[in-house]
Amino acid sequence: MSLPLQHRRVCVTRPADQADPLTALLEEQGAEVLRLPLIETRPTRDRSVLAEILEQPGIYDWIVFTSANGVRHFFEALYEQTGDLRSIAFARLASVGTTTSWALRDLYLRVELQPEEANAEALGQALVATGSLDSARVLVVTGNRNRPELPRILDQEGRAIVDTVPVYETRNHPVDALPATTTFREQGADAILFTSGSAVESFVDQLEHLQPGPTARPARAFSIGPSTSRVMEEQGIPLAAEAPEATLESLVATVARHLA
Repeated sequence: MSLPLQHRRVCVTRPADQADPLTALLEEQGAEVLRLPLIETRPTRDRSVLAEILEQPGIYDWIVFTSANGVRHFFEALYEQTGDLRSIAFARLASVGTTTSWALRDLYLRVELQPEEANAEALGQALVATGSLDSARVLVVTGNRNRPELPRILDQEGRAIVDTVPVYETRNHPVDALPATTTFREQGADAILFTSGSAVESFVDQLEHLQPGPTARPARAFSIGPSTSRVMEEQGIPLAAEAPEATLESLVATVARHLA
């Protein structure tokens, strides 16, 4: 029995250490997966602000996470400094979307708030709607490329006392020497999947190495959600389709539906 993505080549742009789950889902649908890691994440180099916050992590009423990477790097640093995940005391946890919530639940932590739409603006408005922010201490855990919209909403509309701490850095991963780059340039792909705005920006930054040749398959670009789609629009990349839910499963189902 043929699979929906049989004989289709799909390019995955996630960091090398985060590509396995998406690769497995695509291969289950019969796809040939081309790994092209456009970005990489590392703990933030300047740890002074994070170290200061982790001296008293239990003072916050809410800790807000904008990505699964933020969850991973924050709790690694927390455990390294305090040796006890319970040092966050009774802080309520908020997550931007399903993938981030799973990262918290993997640590046996309860997610109290997740907006219906997986973006920073929706997260901010959902927190304001709880009516719990007036003079509350809120910690927003981010990366170095996060936009300032979420802290602004919490501060100005929710009247919260907001601390923002970047715990990881997203950088472009050079692709010029990768064998996958040669394959993409010479043979192309049926689809290229973007799961973050940072990957979209890296693709554009490194376009000189990724321009497909005259006989290459033209890749259709798919997005995991509204935030990524917005960056694609800003960068002039045509959107083939956006996953209705910001999950890897929904993204793969969307690709399969369009390419089958």
